[in-house]
Amino acid sequence: MFKFKSYNINQLDKIPQLMLLDHRQMEDIRIVSEIYPFKTNNYVLENLINWTNVPDDPIFRLNFPHKEMLTELHYDQLKWGKRNMDEASYRNLVHDIRLSLNPHPAGQVDHNTPYFLGEKLEGMQHKYRNTILFFPSHSQTCHAYCTFCFRWPQFVNEPGFKIQAKEIEPLVAYLRANPYISDVLLTGGDPMVMSPHILANYLLPLLEVKSLKVIRIGTKSLSYWPHKFVTDADKDELLQLLAKVTAAGKHLAIMAHFNHYVEFETAVAQEAIFNLRKIGAEIRTQAPLLRNINNKVRIWSTMWERQVQLGCVPYYMFLPRDTGAQHYFAESLETALHIYRGAIQLTGGLCRTARGPVMSMTTGKVELLDIEDDVYQLRFLQHRNGTLAYKTFKARSRQDHPKWFDDLSCYDERYREFFSDQDDYDTNELRYDNISLQL
Repeated sequence: MFKFKSYNINQLDKIPQLMLLDHRQMEDIRIVSEIYPFKTNNYVLENLINWTNVPDDPIFRLNFPHKEMLTELHYDQLKWGKRNMDEASYRNLVHDIRLSLNPHPAGQVDHNTPYFLGEKLEGMQHKYRNTILFFPSHSQTCHAYCTFCFRWPQFVNEPGFKIQAKEIEPLVAYLRANPYISDVLLTGGDPMVMSPHILANYLLPLLEVKSLKVIRIGTKSLSYWPHKFVTDADKDELLQLLAKVTAAGKHLAIMAHFNHYVEFETAVAQEAIFNLRKIGAEIRTQAPLLRNINNKVRIWSTMWERQVQLGCVPYYMFLPRDTGAQHYFAESLETALHIYRGAIQLTGGLCRTARGPVMSMTTGKVELLDIEDDVYQLRFLQHRNGTLAYKTFKARSRQDHPKWFDDLSCYDERYREFFSDQDDYDTNELRYDNISLQL
């Protein structure tokens, strides 16, 4: 049985493969890890990274922090501070840099936290009418960390940064009082780090909510630890637990994060996918478009085609959110559209369930449809104001080579409502509870 072994920044010297790196590269990893969390494991090291291609290997870039993830100013401040500051001053510097990186994008804390009977429900986000996100406290880590992760604040030791819920009962009460909610997404971190016994404490009560139709689980485990579903000692218990979801008449959707086709080329990853599908789970795949990792047409077309062959459903091509190292990972909107179209055009019809390029922002998920003569045609796939979803609108660029929705401006007054100030959809207006729902 392949035994899980993880490594954090304090165990960097215990990773034998890193002997291939020079002193400067090792120093870069350590400095950048002061801001962004680092964690890897033996499966990633031994099966996914081509060490003859390091540091350019895409999975190495995906898993190991690198200097360009920081601005030159922040990198120099940290390097100098590590050598010259006392511990307290240095920790304050790290804290200030983290705060400058927009640790909670898209109104996660200020706009999306639901209220029930006048009480704020911690560890939940209710942004769209039919779907609520739930952050179990036991899932606030992953088998390994992605360098681009927009939820990096969940994994750093900063007071008030984490979104987490310790109990399932408030969610169950909220669902019963609001039967229009059909979907619950368990997220984190990664819910699949939990043992079957702990996961059951969260899953089984949801099966008793008759109005709930779909349970989604967001996970990177199929990539970073597929042994969870194949050789782990409790894998049968886990699969039996997940089978109870479908047996209860709920749709079980595994929202799998695959950033490169290398991640599901191993035999164990393919067997894990097979085992999940065998118990009735549907696997939908999503990933952001990332410079230096997957920003090639052929990578995406190959990824989508292979996913369909394995019985998965391509779902989203996202763009990196406006947090953390977006400056390094994000492509321009023009390049993103070119890559998406090129990849889609190379695939068959079953791959074209993949929607993109998509930006997940404060008011909703917006899809880029076309660019012509500096006119950007878009539509919201989801919006806090549901009446604006699936209506096309136009925008112009505020700057050269825009990378995010905030780099665009309203084309003319006909489309002003699509660019409403985020405060027009604040938490007070969208308090989903059993008294009022203003949408």
